[in-house]
Amino acid sequence: MKKILITFFLVLAIVVACKSVVDAKATVLKINLEAKSNSTVSGIATFSEKNGEVTFQATMTGLTPGVHAIHIHEKSDCSSPDGTSAGGHWNPEFKKHGKWGDAEYHKGDIGNFTADQNGKGTISLKTDEWCIGCDDKTKNILNKSIIVHANPDDFVTQPTGNAGGRVACSGIIR
Repeated sequence: MKKILITFFLVLAIVVACKSVVDAKATVLKINLEAKSNSTVSGIATFSEKNGEVTFQATMTGLTPGVHAIHIHEKSDCSSPDGTSAGGHWNPEFKKHGKWGDAEYHKGDIGNFTADQNGKGTISLKTDEWCIGCDDKTKNILNKSIIVHANPDDFVTQPTGNAGGRVACSGIIR
């Protein structure tokens, strides 16, 4: 029995050690979205980086039903009641505003998502154009913010996409 217990704990220690090594290769950042502009929006945004790709996922509630824009903005400051302290869209390469993946767009131009009749919305994106804490200032999303807008992004109006007020904000910080 003693030999079985020793073998069990040895195997368990190896499994835990291997899991720690695997987990160390992925960077995960989870942030809470805060209501702005007298909205009732809340939610969670998660960024995870593994093998040079960042996966972004957000789930929000309290939205008005319909289409909303979501962007990364240039500052992690969400202190103002309307979220304007977060600055404009994150645009480290000084490009025109547009639709993600088209000819020209900001690195912060994530896009639109739809809130259902209960005010719940989700969005996800996977990209190698972002990183979490790397030295490349054109890719590093740390110390920026996530902004959820009241309206959809039209992908044309410069420099904001005419997405309306800011209904939720969170700094992308560790």
